[in-house]
Amino acid sequence: MRYWSDPLSRRWWLWGLLSLVFVLVNVHRLSSAVLAEDLMRAFDTTGGQLGTLHATFFWVYALMQIPTGILADRVGPRRTAAAGGLTMSAGAIWFAFASSYPAALLARGLVGLGGSVIFVCILRFCANWYRADEFGTMSGLTFAVAGVGGVMATTPLAVAVDAEGWRASIGWIGAFGLAVSVAVFLVVRDGPEKAGFDPIRGVPEQPSLSTAQLRGALDDVLRDRFTWVVSVLLFCTTGVNLTLFGLWGVPYVAQTYEVSITYASVFTLLGAVGLIVGGPAIGWLSDRLGRRTELMVAGGGLYTVALAILAILGTPPLWAVAVVFLVTGILLGAFVLSYPVVKERHPDRASGISTGTVNGAAFLGAGLFPTLMGWALDAYWTGDFVGGARVYTATGYRMAFGIATVAGFVAFCCCVWLHGQHEDTFE
Repeated sequence: MRYWSDPLSRRWWLWGLLSLVFVLVNVHRLSSAVLAEDLMRAFDTTGGQLGTLHATFFWVYALMQIPTGILADRVGPRRTAAAGGLTMSAGAIWFAFASSYPAALLARGLVGLGGSVIFVCILRFCANWYRADEFGTMSGLTFAVAGVGGVMATTPLAVAVDAEGWRASIGWIGAFGLAVSVAVFLVVRDGPEKAGFDPIRGVPEQPSLSTAQLRGALDDVLRDRFTWVVSVLLFCTTGVNLTLFGLWGVPYVAQTYEVSITYASVFTLLGAVGLIVGGPAIGWLSDRLGRRTELMVAGGGLYTVALAILAILGTPPLWAVAVVFLVTGILLGAFVLSYPVVKERHPDRASGISTGTVNGAAFLGAGLFPTLMGWALDAYWTGDFVGGARVYTATGYRMAFGIATVAGFVAFCCCVWLHGQHEDTFE
């Protein structure tokens, strides 16, 4: 197999296998939007409780990001990703059989624990196999993989749930994940040398760090002002997008416009398509232009305006809702550029720690915003149920999107600060 014997070709096959696990991560973390009413009925939850169930994945995910960076740098992406995939898939199977809300919380947390390592492991893999001037493109492509998982978690999942029920659908996804995770362990290699190749020209050396070096690298990352500003930026944008596409987007469209769950899922599908398009396109453009923060500022401004449309109008025409969902998905690609911004400020051997730290902040946002927006919805709930699930008012959704708009503006301010401080050119 000529493609397998060429390291420049092999790396794409291995990246693709790791990315398949990342597709499943995103199916699990975004599935709550389609499953929302089923979960409210199955576990008799309020909006806040459903938000907490959804967010448990992200709280665990966030807390694991610095340990994940250390594992990726010290143990290697292959073994770390394989173990994470197995854990995530076992948690999904448990979630499918959960009979109570506490059991569902624990199972959802286990899914988050396993899924938490995959993204950073892929970035560490890319740092080992790809040149520095390819890293922005690979970051964007990896985020596009998240979009593929997001697509699978919308209309396709809704159709599967209609046909087989939510428990069977999640259980089969978990079983598939077990098989893919075993394949990762057997096939993926951490770097070209581990696969029997010579080092790829232009790829920085990525030595394993000693314990003292790990402590020093972590200290440097945490002392860097850029780390904290990028963390706030990702906290807001990732938190809002994963809440919009992963939980409240489908109920918003279904309840406000009185359409079916399957039809409403098409709107979150558009957001996932936007992520597929926006991540690679903006990452490629950034690598070609040699610019990061200028694109982030432009994206941050448009992102805030898009969210404000839903907060101000409440019930705009459905075509406008579709545009907002698509645009917010595309523009998340602009914020992905903050990962290379942080990575480029620290030694290559500590790339897992630097990206893992800011990624942790991103998923703290994804843990907070579902519950926060759920509380806003509960505050304006009038007591109506349909089929055992709470029905929320247009005013409640406007308040929830108001929270999202404020978060978008904070992210825009972070982009402006980064642009003012960052030397926005690179080789």
